[in-house]
Amino acid sequence: MRGKAHIPSGLADLAARLRGRPRGHTGRDAGHPYVRRGRAAVALALCATVAACQLAAPTPTLKPNARPSPVPAALPAGPSQQSQALARYYSAIQADLLAQGLLRTDGGGVDTPFNARQLAANFERIVFYDEYARGAGLRGSGGAQARLRRWPGPVKVAVEFGPSVPQDLRVEDSATVRDYTARLARLTGHQIGFVGEGAQTGANFNVLVMGEDDHDLVVSRVQQIVPDISSSALGIFERLPRAIHCLVVAFSRDDGTSGYGQAIALVRAEHPDLVRKSCYHEEMAQGLGLANDSPRARPSIFNDDDEFALLTTHDEMLLKMLYDPRLRPGQSADEARPIFTRIAAELIGGES
Repeated sequence: MRGKAHIPSGLADLAARLRGRPRGHTGRDAGHPYVRRGRAAVALALCATVAACQLAAPTPTLKPNARPSPVPAALPAGPSQQSQALARYYSAIQADLLAQGLLRTDGGGVDTPFNARQLAANFERIVFYDEYARGAGLRGSGGAQARLRRWPGPVKVAVEFGPSVPQDLRVEDSATVRDYTARLARLTGHQIGFVGEGAQTGANFNVLVMGEDDHDLVVSRVQQIVPDISSSALGIFERLPRAIHCLVVAFSRDDGTSGYGQAIALVRAEHPDLVRKSCYHEEMAQGLGLANDSPRARPSIFNDDDEFALLTTHDEMLLKMLYDPRLRPGQSADEARPIFTRIAAELIGGES
């Protein structure tokens, strides 16, 4: 889907690159102490003037003067203008796509037939090619081939929400991620589980749902999750363009294999409901190893034409193929082609 990004990366490569530098706090709260100090100075000056004009020496008393009540901390004023502008922009995009009959949620039907040969060809293009160059941020890969990548071990999914995300959205999206995680586990036959909400879950697949006003938290959480992240990978999160609706960065294990060991997905909280849900569907599936898009894949979310918003029957077959035990991480397309061609024929023929 347009506006989505999957960036594969390797921890071995990341460790050799420039480490990300920590960011200082530059949020809106930084100015509040100066305002309060200014008001206190005015109040004290006024009291001194009144005492000099009207009051005699104070009468001794055993009861100390009452301290003024603490000024309560200012409540957030709501989303910033930048966040509100993004929400309007993304809502307009969703409305336009829906008006064109796009963002379908039916999973495909009689109008989107495909055969085993097409399924195998789409699998090869989506699995064995990268959308973006490794270690180069959002620069295209130029059609470079890759080897088969997937998770060799358990995938533990957690969702985290930024402070700007309202409670009703948190409840809805947490359930969406939990249910979709269970669906991915059923489709792949792999050990994929939802481990909860928040930072302290032991997850290795972190889904960050953050708004524009949570920018600093996004960067700090990415650095906490992957301490040796390269400057190029961190820069994606620091300077995410408006055109990128959501993304996932998958990190290879440091054992030199083609297996994934960590992934971070970022979904903008400003999206309307359907686009936000489509982000979960595509980024979480891409983070499992379906790394590329193809203009020939139909019906599919791994296509930049935005026809489908949610995982389709075609995409379910891609996931089944990717985690079939007859395939192995690290295989080239030439090595794997006879195998995935046979698996595609079995799936189209109705075999398990």
